[in-house]
Order: sequence, then structure tokens, then C-alpha cells
Amino acid sequence: MGYKQEIRVGIGYDVHAFAAGRKLILGGVEIPHDEGLVGHSDADVVLHAVCDAILGAAAMGDIGKHFPDSEEQYRGISSMKLLRKVLELIGRKGYRVGNIDVTIVAQKPKLAPYINKMIHSISEGTKLEESRISIKATTTEGLGFTGRSEGIAACAVALIVKE
Repeated sequence: MGYKQEIRVGIGYDVHAFAAGRKLILGGVEIPHDEGLVGHSDADVVLHAVCDAILGAAAMGDIGKHFPDSEEQYRGISSMKLLRKVLELIGRKGYRVGNIDVTIVAQKPKLAPYINKMIHSISEGTKLEESRISIKATTTEGLGFTGRSEGIAACAVALIVKE
């Protein structure tokens, strides 16, 4: 039984710890904060979750498989560049992204003032309409590593389509 259109869904999850002396980049946007996130790249936990969701939907593994932290060329790289490369990878298989939904889990900083900027940034980076990108932020009411402000987590869902 063949379908004219193939629709697939993937989930991505990522976590990074806070550290002094780093910029905080979320969804491609620099957020004013006294700490940033630790990582081989710019440690954009939002875009890493998005990349993993897209790659997962295409059954292509995760960003660590395609952009290993053992390779110097990815040190400090913008995660937006990684996202664009992910879109190229799935494009070669005939897929395009239909929509993206992200939940950021962080006790601090308050992210509500930056949500629209993140949506705009991801829209520009993916060429998706802003109406196809959803970003929410929540806290854990002081529970767990995010509640203790030790880091930030993000979960993303992406729908991809092949026509």
C-alpha cells in the first residue's frame, strides 16, 4: 500500500550544564545571563534538540553521529549552522520540515521575553514560516538539576514530509 505523501515524526532531547565565561545561546539567540552552557559547539540546547528531532524523524541518528565532538571543526560552531546542515541531509533524502515544537526546561533565566526572537531566528535558519514553529518554556518548580539552576534541558518534536 503506497502513499503519495510520507509523514514522519521525531523527538529530540538535549541537556547542557551552566558554566561561567560562556555566552547563553538558545534557539540561535544570545540571552543575557551571568552563565552560559557548556559544550563543544555553542551549546545551544534548543537547536540541538531540534536537530535530533529532525534527524530522528528521518531515521538518521543524532547530531553526535553527524557532528562528533571529537572533531575540531565543530568546536565553537554555531548550532544554527548545524541545523542548516541537518536540513541539507534530510533534503537529500527528499524530506522537508513541516513543523517544530520545542519545550525548554529552565529555572533561570526567565525566557518569556525571548521566545518570539527564538521563533524568528529558527524561522530564518530553516526558511519555515514562524507559524510552523512553537517554543515554550517551563520551570521544574525547583526540582532536579534544572530546578537547582545547574543547567537547561530542551525537548523538541519535528514533523517531516516527503512528497
